[in-house]
Amino acid sequence: MHALKLTQIGNSVGVILPREMLAKLGMAKGDTIYAIDQPDGVRLTIADPDFAAQMDVAREVMKQRRAVLRELAK
Repeated sequence: MHALKLTQIGNSVGVILPREMLAKLGMAKGDTIYAIDQPDGVRLTIADPDFAAQMDVAREVMKQRRAVLRELAK
């Protein structure tokens, strides 16, 4: 667990992430991070939750229409 402090950045407030946390997330300055509301707090992730939902739908379509996709690939 890391205790993070809020800091003033211009007219906004930001959180400074420790170098170890950035390395663990595989992130660098300028990357995008997503904050997802959870029942017990907020989860920070590098995975786009909207993209994950779209991929779930795509996988289901690919599973159901495997023969059609195989023909299209020819």
